[in-house]
Amino acid sequence: MDKLIVNGGIDLDGSVDISGAKNAVLPLMAATLLAGGEHKITRVPDLKDTRTFLRLLEMLGAKSTFNNGELLVDSSNINSVEAPYELVKTMRASFYVMGPLLGRFGEARVSLPGGCAWGPRPVDYHLKGFEKLGAEVILEDGYIIARAKKLKGAEIHFDIPSVGATANIAMAAVMAEGKTKITNAAIEPHIVQLCEVLNQMGARIEGIGTSILTINGIDQLSPLNVETIPDMIEAGTFLMAGATLGNITLNKVDPSHLNVVIRKLKQAGCELVIEDDSISIHKCKELLPVDMTTDVHPGFPTDLQAQWVALMSVANGSSHITDMIYHDRFAHVPELIRLGADITLNKNMALVKGPKKLKGAQVMSTDIRASASLLIAALMAEGKSEISRIYHIDRGYEKIEEKFKLLGAEIRREKE
Repeated sequence: MDKLIVNGGIDLDGSVDISGAKNAVLPLMAATLLAGGEHKITRVPDLKDTRTFLRLLEMLGAKSTFNNGELLVDSSNINSVEAPYELVKTMRASFYVMGPLLGRFGEARVSLPGGCAWGPRPVDYHLKGFEKLGAEVILEDGYIIARAKKLKGAEIHFDIPSVGATANIAMAAVMAEGKTKITNAAIEPHIVQLCEVLNQMGARIEGIGTSILTINGIDQLSPLNVETIPDMIEAGTFLMAGATLGNITLNKVDPSHLNVVIRKLKQAGCELVIEDDSISIHKCKELLPVDMTTDVHPGFPTDLQAQWVALMSVANGSSHITDMIYHDRFAHVPELIRLGADITLNKNMALVKGPKKLKGAQVMSTDIRASASLLIAALMAEGKSEISRIYHIDRGYEKIEEKFKLLGAEIRREKE
């Protein structure tokens, strides 16, 4: 396994291009299963998760080529409807294939993830939605199996907006007979893009960008051709690094995806310059503490919660960070404490007392976004830090250490 060695306390300066969004490209890749023919997706980030999902598509019978961010997928000869345990256990997003397979072929078999706790992530929303569409859903030998001769439109309501379930049910419903209405649907930018792309393929979805989606089913779709939207989580991560470390400009970004993050950074005393497709942030003279509560879009993203905790650890005062999406998503806290942060946990709320002078230490990644928070903290800390188990960060960030090196950071990758 690899680790990152970071010499912290060095100011950053320069510009960086933001990659395509991981959270957007995975459902787009799943959507290629809805229609035979060659599909084209550009601005595809080269990540462990995109590579894993590509392996899954190929196991289902798709053919693909992936070069320089351009992905071609030929799904004309899909010969399997099974997502096996060996892939599902490494990436929950494998579940995205269930909707398209069920819609196009009338059957899908997706492994349960075994030791990976589903916990608060409401996979039951997916399954209940498929049942509403007329599918029989059973658990057999560790697999969730959904079958239907022909899906039929239905009214589906989510008690809590679920990004995964909205995407999965929408991909199934576009080929159902009749009208489907999804209420309290997720409205994240990657859900908006997915629905727009489905319409480009020939689907009939109304209400895109709102919490009510109306889908009139059709019998056949055409291949997709799309450029992935920019990764707002990667952009937010770099903005939080720039808040205390230097002057950074992010290129190829959509600032409208980050309205709440930009607002919070301004409350913390940061100066930002917003253009059509770029954001510049200047190093804060004094970082002020700002409370934050995660919420579904357009609220503060849970995928930036860990990074905000790291940033607030050096703010001039105390702040409260509450995660309303995933109540147990604080595995980064003990590792940040090893770097010198003063953080107290109470259920799904972290009390962060600053300002603390962070000092380099050996820390361990526990998940994708925790990894990003540790990297931000290590860059802010005095001295050398070692971040182990960075295969997590490689799942969600494309060549992140190379991008930080372009900004002047002293960071290198080594074998453990």
